[in-house]
Amino acid sequence: MLTPKLVIVTGLSGAGKTQAVRSLEDIGFFCVDNLPPTLIPKFADLCAQAASSINKIALVVDIRGGEFFDTLFEVLADLDARGIRYEILFLEASDETLVRRFKESRRRHPLSMHGEVLEGIREERNRLRELRGRANKIIDTSDLTVLQLKEEINGLFADSTDTSRLFVTIISFGFKYGVPLDSDLVMDVRFLPNPHYDPSLRPFTGNDPAIRDFVFNFPVTAEFTEKFSGLVEFLIPHYIKEGKTTLQIAIGCTGGRHRSVALANQLEKILRAKDFRVAVRHRDIKRA
Repeated sequence: MLTPKLVIVTGLSGAGKTQAVRSLEDIGFFCVDNLPPTLIPKFADLCAQAASSINKIALVVDIRGGEFFDTLFEVLADLDARGIRYEILFLEASDETLVRRFKESRRRHPLSMHGEVLEGIREERNRLRELRGRANKIIDTSDLTVLQLKEEINGLFADSTDTSRLFVTIISFGFKYGVPLDSDLVMDVRFLPNPHYDPSLRPFTGNDPAIRDFVFNFPVTAEFTEKFSGLVEFLIPHYIKEGKTTLQIAIGCTGGRHRSVALANQLEKILRAKDFRVAVRHRDIKRA
């Protein structure tokens, strides 16, 4: 009996579980939303039957299950005891982002009986704290578009013609807004000349040719890029050997608009030219 790949999708209400499941469906997962946890083992057994063609399952389990949700940890212990392997994907977002999404959708938070969205979010975050700690992968969707979330899901769970390759995500950010918490490698490029101090360049971003030309006009930038990209290429085979399937590289400058953006774009170009699966995201590019 072949055990199907099982992904349990959970997390905060409004954090993007619906979009995540749609992305999983697009890459061949059989998805069930809001399945009572007690049914998970039976469902996994059913899909593992010899006649079944279902080999990838994604189950959404969250706070909407009410009292059934409280049995989740017992069910996970049962799966462990039976040798059924699973992964937990946990989606979250900032309180501000979640409040805005609920206001825009005009939907009631499942734990907010009288419309107090923020109170419901905080209660849910507290109730899910232990489950978050057991997650194999946590995605913060606060600054992600639907397309970017889809790319994250594809990078984590899509089959590849070369399954030994990592999916590399490069994130530019500003240190003044905090380091991305789920980064594997963090590089500080604040030592590079800063176009922010040139009033004519300040309004642009690292996506604009004027900023790229400024940043890469200095020999230190070219030397750094060569050495850093060489380090990344050196590390990737060792990460693969360890069994790692995703690598998140964060490149930061002061505000996350100029130097880090230009360097992230250049690193993506270098890695893509070497046939790596790679995506780039500029977290703070729209901040003032």
